[in-house]
Amino acid sequence: MRDASLRAAQHELETTHWRGPVRRYDIVKEGVIAFAVVAVVVVGLSSFLGSPDEPALTFQGWATAMPNDFYDTTVSELAGTSESATYGPPYNDGGTGQTLGPINLQALAGIRIPVDPANDFVIQPLQTQQQPADVVAALDQWTGATAEQQSLWASTYETALGAADGDPTAVGDGDYGPVPVLASGLEQMAASGALDGVLAAPGSFYSTDNTKQILFMGDGGYLDAAASANELQGNQWGMMNETGAYPGQQWLAPFSFWYQLPIFNSEADSGFAANLTANADIVIMVIVVVFTLVVMLLPFIPGLRDLPRAIGLHRVIWRRYYAGAKERA
Repeated sequence: MRDASLRAAQHELETTHWRGPVRRYDIVKEGVIAFAVVAVVVVGLSSFLGSPDEPALTFQGWATAMPNDFYDTTVSELAGTSESATYGPPYNDGGTGQTLGPINLQALAGIRIPVDPANDFVIQPLQTQQQPADVVAALDQWTGATAEQQSLWASTYETALGAADGDPTAVGDGDYGPVPVLASGLEQMAASGALDGVLAAPGSFYSTDNTKQILFMGDGGYLDAAASANELQGNQWGMMNETGAYPGQQWLAPFSFWYQLPIFNSEADSGFAANLTANADIVIMVIVVVFTLVVMLLPFIPGLRDLPRAIGLHRVIWRRYYAGAKERA
């Protein structure tokens, strides 16, 4: 009975014609003034707080700033040991990919963007440009050899290069085939600026597909160093940042939050934490999807949907209204 009286009083309050004071209101004028003020504030603040326009990373910059790193990465592409070569689907079958328990979601997706790092990042780019005689001879030797021989040359040289701390000038003699010449030729091509743009999607004048460029650059230390310098690493909340300390995509905070937890940044070689770190992308995606579904379906979940009424925070905010409704009842 009391609830019925409260509802009747609320209905009367909401439907009764307003008899209090009124004044003239020009909503168009207010809208124009508000727009002008906001525009001035936005332009003014953006001049001081706008995110910087950092120049794009290039292969020329990589080969110039970190020539040994570029050289070592090229060798790893030929040897098939780079991150791109061992990533797995959707690029190749070089790795098993991330799993969610017994389900390998990457394998289910299949190889949809075929990438062969040795050919796509090294051999084909070299073949697109006029090269010195020694590089041409090295290309002929490489393409004329079997896959087993190519792997043996590249892996042998990669091992020797690692023993020399990545310094090609300190590598001893060995049967490395054309690998040193190919790596040196690609480094010179990159340093000249000729390599930039070669990895773009063929046959298109305007290309927005930067997959191969990013994969190749991501295999080395140049992109990683730039990410650290601009505070874009995962443990720097980089997923939701612009370059530097400037805030960016705040809607990515629910994803980035989980990457800050130590269990998703474990350096252990085995165990539960190591497994979560290895499969962090998929696990975190599932966590965020579950929370999103809970929020979306909240009106239909018994117990959870009654929490706002049980907490009663709305009665505190609208206490004057409820006090008046009680008196009217």
